[in-house]
Amino acid sequence: MNAIIETENEYGAQNYLPLPVVLTRGEGVYLWDVDGKRYLDMMGAYSAVSFGHCHPQLVTALSEQAKRLAVTSRAFYSDKLAGFLKAACELTEFDKALPMNSGAEAVETALKAARKWGYTQKNIAHDQAEIIVCENNFHGRTIAIVGMSTEHQYREGFGPFPGGFKCIPYGDPQALKEAITPNTAAFLLEPIQGEAGIVMPPEGYLTQCAEICAQNNVLLLCDEIQTGLGRTGKVLAYQHENIKPDGVILGKALGGGLLPVSLFLARADVMDVFTPGDHGSTFGGNPVAAAVGLRALQLLTSEGLAERSAELGEYLLDQLHQFNTPAIKDIRGKGLFIGVEIEPKYATAREICLQLMTHGILSKETHKTVVRLAPPLIITKEQLDTTLAALREVLSQYG
Repeated sequence: MNAIIETENEYGAQNYLPLPVVLTRGEGVYLWDVDGKRYLDMMGAYSAVSFGHCHPQLVTALSEQAKRLAVTSRAFYSDKLAGFLKAACELTEFDKALPMNSGAEAVETALKAARKWGYTQKNIAHDQAEIIVCENNFHGRTIAIVGMSTEHQYREGFGPFPGGFKCIPYGDPQALKEAITPNTAAFLLEPIQGEAGIVMPPEGYLTQCAEICAQNNVLLLCDEIQTGLGRTGKVLAYQHENIKPDGVILGKALGGGLLPVSLFLARADVMDVFTPGDHGSTFGGNPVAAAVGLRALQLLTSEGLAERSAELGEYLLDQLHQFNTPAIKDIRGKGLFIGVEIEPKYATAREICLQLMTHGILSKETHKTVVRLAPPLIITKEQLDTTLAALREVLSQYG
């Protein structure tokens, strides 16, 4: 194991700090390292493995399609993309969808759509469109996206950044109202901030934001790359407040834990700003991605994963709130999207994750303070109990 880690460190860029475990196999909620030790996956690859590792139906969809036709580019139609787009639009109740690969690509797609909509539909002056974002956001790692981030490390050394973004506090509808100008095209936000540490907005926040955007002819765009597709106990996290944004961004779980698949979905007038040649992706919407994405959407419904996440998330939160330890500063989340904030004077979140690893539980810290609990949505109550027992034992040494 150490030799593999040393080789990767020698030849790989040091842009990650993984836990010291080398994984070789996954099945369902479990992962195995090269020494044969089994771990319970409480990380879910940042929500990308919501269906579990190597779900048989998803693997079959991928392998069967890969044997027939994999990539042609969008220079031609394929017999798989139409069905995938139709299913995604029907599930989310949006008019049209544009397929990409990574979540960041889908965010960039949404930004381009919002700006062009601002110019062609709202008559914003040329190159003056503004997009409002929130402090502590995480929408990806491209130059434009880190340029609208407030996280110092994401930005340091990568400027200069594109303009046209305005940043406001998260969870503050009055700040949104005050930030809007005639040049504002869109407001982009996460219904729950993931990389910030599973940060929940005040109840009613999304509803107020939707009203403010509607009153000012501003697009409301929800980044549901991490929170979408059942993760928070609803198909989409914004549905907890029964709102309907003007566009939504999906990724991660959409690829079934097998390959990158993303979508930007929006109402017709937003999507119709794109004309042939405006935007594209060689691999976006390829037949393998479409086949896997379609099967993932079908499984989400047939296996009742959103409902399962709601039920088990409520149980996990309830059990965590019963922990009696000063090492926990805060517990927050919805569905199986939970952050346990560690009191810094006792330990860092990484130290807690390292100790959990010795108990056969894999998770990862968010920044230095939050342990993320976001397992595959197929997890059972008994498997959650195993995690709770391990976490309780790890935290018992503090106070």
